[in-house]
Amino acid sequence: MFPWSPEFVWDAGHVIFFGAFYSVLAAIAGGLGLAAWRAFRDARDGRLAAVAWHAEFEELPRSARACRHQLTGEAPDRVCEKGFDCRGCGEHAALEKLRPRPAAVAGRFGFDLSLDRFYHRGHTWARPEVDGTVSVGLDDVARRLVGTPDAVVLPPPGTRLETNAPAIRLRTRGVEVRLLSPVDGTVVATSGEGAGFTLRVDPGGPVDVRHLLYGREAQVWALRELERLQGAFGAAGAGMALADGGELVDDVGAVLPRERYDALLGEMLLEP
Repeated sequence: MFPWSPEFVWDAGHVIFFGAFYSVLAAIAGGLGLAAWRAFRDARDGRLAAVAWHAEFEELPRSARACRHQLTGEAPDRVCEKGFDCRGCGEHAALEKLRPRPAAVAGRFGFDLSLDRFYHRGHTWARPEVDGTVSVGLDDVARRLVGTPDAVVLPPPGTRLETNAPAIRLRTRGVEVRLLSPVDGTVVATSGEGAGFTLRVDPGGPVDVRHLLYGREAQVWALRELERLQGAFGAAGAGMALADGGELVDDVGAVLPRERYDALLGEMLLEP
């Protein structure tokens, strides 16, 4: 019986029931309103890409979310919970203070690993330039992974990039993949063709690279990525990923079975 019924009489039971009922409705409405406000705020502040990245990051396998301090043995079991964005991680700052500084060794590891730049774990790199801009490109492992793309879509000048958000889209062997931006900033120029593209980005101030890998840390990570490629080749019965002379094959997709290649693209380029 409801309050608008002629026979309805307010008593203690009705008061308790309707009080609880409308409290639940108010809580649901409040929750929906708060969610809507947060979505509006994130859209207004341009944070939708970051929100999407953190949701997708949780879908990556645990093996793909190794903390940078796990790579160097400082925290052997640590898994990243920050979407590979160390800038807001207090534990990273604490571990950095305790880290010894062994010199990185220049050289080749079956692929090019230039030590004048910082590496994102989605296989893009960032190199600060003397004019205050940052060059962004695709590292050698990823270039060999995608081979000769069918198409590459670069962001035009004026596009605002956000760390960990999709910056470049390409199609290779009929598969569309996205490449994540290693830095925040505005694109001011693009150059190059295919997987050899370069973006020039204006960070709008001092560039923050605390979340990127550099030197010895980048070497350890890159060698782990090569081991992952080797494992994929072995699991697929395709032989070694290294050609004669110890070089990674120029076109990984030409050697791997199609289903394994598609999965590897997603895993290594951080597609969930």
